[in-house]
Amino acid sequence: MVHAAQIRIPATYMRGGTSKGVFFRLQDLPASAQAPGTARDALLLRVIGSPDPYGKQIDGMGGATSSTSKTVILSKSGRPDHDVDYLFGQVAIDQPFVDWSGNCGNLSAAVGPFAIRSGLVESSRVPHDGIATVRIWQANIGKTIVAHVPMTGGQVQETGNFELDGVTFPAAEVQLEFLDPAAEEEGAGGAMFPTGKLVDDLEVPGIGVLKATMINAGIPTIFVNAEAVGYTGAELQDAINADPKALAMFETIRAHGALKMGLIQSLDEIATRQHTPKIAFVARPVDYVSSSGKLVKAGDVDMLARAMSMGKLHHAMMGTAAVAIGTAAAIPGTLVNLAAGGVARKAVRFGHPSGMLRVGVEARQKNGEWTVTKAIMSRSARVLMEGWVRVPGDA
Repeated sequence: MVHAAQIRIPATYMRGGTSKGVFFRLQDLPASAQAPGTARDALLLRVIGSPDPYGKQIDGMGGATSSTSKTVILSKSGRPDHDVDYLFGQVAIDQPFVDWSGNCGNLSAAVGPFAIRSGLVESSRVPHDGIATVRIWQANIGKTIVAHVPMTGGQVQETGNFELDGVTFPAAEVQLEFLDPAAEEEGAGGAMFPTGKLVDDLEVPGIGVLKATMINAGIPTIFVNAEAVGYTGAELQDAINADPKALAMFETIRAHGALKMGLIQSLDEIATRQHTPKIAFVARPVDYVSSSGKLVKAGDVDMLARAMSMGKLHHAMMGTAAVAIGTAAAIPGTLVNLAAGGVARKAVRFGHPSGMLRVGVEARQKNGEWTVTKAIMSRSARVLMEGWVRVPGDA
């Protein structure tokens, strides 16, 4: 029997924010994987080590969590006023599919540094010292992200004193601007609030009627009040992830919310759409101890937020969900805004399982309609390994 030899593909393993993933230049992929389709998905699944019925991704680069089962493909942009096109693939762990339905806000922080280092940004736009402004086209959702990347001695600066809760070591700060972040999702008509309401009555069989804010900003997100689903908003991962009934409840709410948002046409479609929408619960501030043992005081945050990612409670906060939180917090009347005190605001500090995060938002109301021009947050990024990934030639 003839066995296919392994092939090697240039790749970089990077941390971006509280996530990490395998980064590729489009031009470095095998020809069959340079276009969307089954060949590309099959390759990325094999790189990450999915589907894995053991849930460990031992035979691949994945880390067996939603935060570490990620891939990125970058190419020079042909769009005016953009440097690089950025495509994100969320790889399922135990199922054979790659979800292309949304962005990863955390890995967005690594896109600028990777693009500069890989020669995808014109050298004339990159200072020897200072801040390089990288204009990114987020191809999954058709939005612009502007990354401000520190440069020192002609190289991307990765080390520094910026601390990000959910990441163990400090690094250099990368500021991200998510421009016009209201997502133009299919079925939602491009509306920030696809149902036309700031708060909906969401009827969920077996649970009842829940108040919900459903928003398309950063990533489609369904917000419910923590107390309405039996929680305080100060929970850490084990309180949710070790409880199969809780996981099933949140997935049921997510499915019915997705249906009401117009993201799916039938409930059974949700099984192949794990990445979006997100489901999150919010609450007014209380003191709690984060997963690192750090005390988060109620007076240091405006509200509490916990979010589910790929069926599990996230260990910190997804960057795109943070954009949704910041956007909803800026609009009076949403559940997120009410949890944050119910006042108009240009920024929100929220507590998550690993600590705190601040998001700035520029929102305005015109003719009764809310628009958000920009959401701003700081993350960090670092190269963990670079070289080649190897996969069987028949992958």
